[in-house]
Amino acid sequence: MLKKAYLYISIPLVVLNACKKPVTVSQVVVKNIPVVEIGNEKIQSSEFLQSYEAYKTTADTLQDLTVEEYLPIFTENRLKLYQAKATGRDTSAQFREEIASYRSQLAKNYLKDQSLIDELSKEAYERMKWMVKASHILVAVARDASPADTLRAYRAAIAMKGRLEEGENFDEMATRFSKDPTAAQNHGNLGYFTAFQMVYPLETAAYSTPVGKISDPIRSRNGYHLVKVMDRKANPGHVQVSHIMIRTDSTDSETKQEIIKAQIYDAYNKLQEGAPWTEVLQAYTDDKQSIGRDGQLPVFGIGQMVPEIEQTAFSLSKIGAYSTPIKSIYGWHILKLVDKKNLGSYEDMRASLQQRVVTDSRGDHLAALTAERLRKKYTPIEDPEGWKQVATLADTSLLRGQWDYLRAVNNDWQSVNLFNIKGTPYPALDFLQTVKKNQVPVDLTSSPLVLMRRLYNEYLNNRLATYEREHLEDTSPEFKALISRTKEGVLLAQMMEEQVWQRSLSDSLGQVATYNKNPQKYRYPERAYGRVILASDQNTLGNIQDLLSQKPFLLTRKTKEILFDKQKAEITADHASALKELVVLLKTNPDYLVEVAGYRTSEEAERASADRIRNVVNHLVANDISILRILEKDYGSFRPTTIVERNRRVGFQLYSNSVEDVAKVYNQDNSQPVTIEERYFTKDDPLMKDAKWQKGIQTSALSTGIRYIAIDRIESDRVKKFTEARGSVINDYQKELEKNWLEKLKSLYPVKVNQEEVRKIAP
Repeated sequence: MLKKAYLYISIPLVVLNACKKPVTVSQVVVKNIPVVEIGNEKIQSSEFLQSYEAYKTTADTLQDLTVEEYLPIFTENRLKLYQAKATGRDTSAQFREEIASYRSQLAKNYLKDQSLIDELSKEAYERMKWMVKASHILVAVARDASPADTLRAYRAAIAMKGRLEEGENFDEMATRFSKDPTAAQNHGNLGYFTAFQMVYPLETAAYSTPVGKISDPIRSRNGYHLVKVMDRKANPGHVQVSHIMIRTDSTDSETKQEIIKAQIYDAYNKLQEGAPWTEVLQAYTDDKQSIGRDGQLPVFGIGQMVPEIEQTAFSLSKIGAYSTPIKSIYGWHILKLVDKKNLGSYEDMRASLQQRVVTDSRGDHLAALTAERLRKKYTPIEDPEGWKQVATLADTSLLRGQWDYLRAVNNDWQSVNLFNIKGTPYPALDFLQTVKKNQVPVDLTSSPLVLMRRLYNEYLNNRLATYEREHLEDTSPEFKALISRTKEGVLLAQMMEEQVWQRSLSDSLGQVATYNKNPQKYRYPERAYGRVILASDQNTLGNIQDLLSQKPFLLTRKTKEILFDKQKAEITADHASALKELVVLLKTNPDYLVEVAGYRTSEEAERASADRIRNVVNHLVANDISILRILEKDYGSFRPTTIVERNRRVGFQLYSNSVEDVAKVYNQDNSQPVTIEERYFTKDDPLMKDAKWQKGIQTSALSTGIRYIAIDRIESDRVKKFTEARGSVINDYQKELEKNWLEKLKSLYPVKVNQEEVRKIAP
């Protein structure tokens, strides 16, 4: 939709600028004297100057305007706002709904404790520079245990630490006493880890305890932990590998395990003999989830992958190198190194770190500190008698998630006050309804009273947060000003939509009339139609010209093939899953075509490859891929490969009718990017700089490489047809509609400008 760009306000910019410093009025002493009067509204000098300062800070400012130059823009927008309010648009349901949405989004930046988030983010980054190897012993106690049970668990942890410091073996103690369900197998060993990989209290203990020492008891939701730090070393970063995997486990017979081992070594030998990775992968791997990604596994660091894969992956040093076969709990693997990445800079990681610290277990720490801040700021007055009545309702049904306050008789919970915030009372009824609605089963060793108290504290904290959010305008002048500007921006957009934008798009007669007033205004300059290629060197240019030698253009983008069993051609669930990626690719790239190539072995029926092609094509068409975008090639048994399974495949080759697609795909796989454009060019087009303005082919050397130009034709300047000029015509028609609308508004609501006051406040 074509819409006039407004200098006064932009809603997206308001949202983006919410994190910036608040607008401050320039150091000009301003008395509150009306500078503009519209109808019965008097706009004070301070309000005008604040709007001017806001205009100067917006990111889409095209030029610096003086106060006098800005005044007409301000006046016109205030005229539109005056009519919006006069017609009640600022009280409409649509307006209130839109403002509520913006307010919710904008308030987030004013409600979070950014300094604390920054502090936790920097702490996490410093920790991520190191890997810690630690073991732990868990003394279990419920999150909501009674004080007596909590003290008992703490004393048990203290006693255990004493025994360990006297020389008892940590591994043996963990195996015997730890309530971590994995302790029997790993003896409490957590392996190497870094920030975000353990619950925050345990992580903090591991990073603050010296190597070889044992921490004091650390409380988590699960109980008390004793953490022994075994080692600390620099973080090697992250690695990504592809793998070929053949599954096996301890339940397989010895004979089967030997067969599988022979298969993985057969795959390894084919790689050693020069067979392409993709071919070997598709013939051997059992990992159906990664086969479509050329076997790629997600990026991982130390402590995030099974040890055998982790150790082998980090031992590979050269991109593209592959390992000898290794065995894990999942089976046999061959790994190929795809990428290695060191820890990025804090600036590069800041956004992701800030997101993670508010969503992982640090969130509990943030919530506790936020609650403490809100209680100090708003000083809620709690009613002990109200809590005492509520506390009597806590019973074991609350632990099972089956609690109901309606079991209590003869009590008007609406009249029982729990607390009040700044004079607003909060009755017990809403709290009890909240508990009933949100209750979940918890550890049955918990104390119902302790659980009820925690739920009460969470309820009070939530109500404090809600109160702060609802009263932000009262406590933050910057937020109040931001919401005021947002409201004005929304009203302006709605009025422009109604009076200008929608009318300009739907009124075809008005568009034609605007065009016919001055067709000469809408002209094409002299233009050349042709193709321009920018490449780093002659060899690259030759490769691109080969790709463009025949239309549709061959794309080097890889797609996975699908394999069939002997004499089979039906599309299985695995085939459908694999083809989904191709379907998505074709739908998101409308200029793509796909060649579907079928193969068979010499022992199979002659129609096997054709049947496979037909079934794949039918599947694509059933998924809304036009038959006109599908090419079919039946290779039968004439292109055999050394890997027998691949001779029963359907492969795919992508083409495109767009030269831009050729460039895009080529640049994904090459470090020296190319530019390919085929369109109309004008003499002042940067790609045509210093080129000869004539038909034919010309090649020239540039500082960045080589430029190839092929001009097919040169067209003289001419008047555009209406259909060619429609975009520019609509823009002009919008200006005309807005001009007429403003003239009408000025007649309805007379405008008076105090020029003397304008001169006083002009910088």
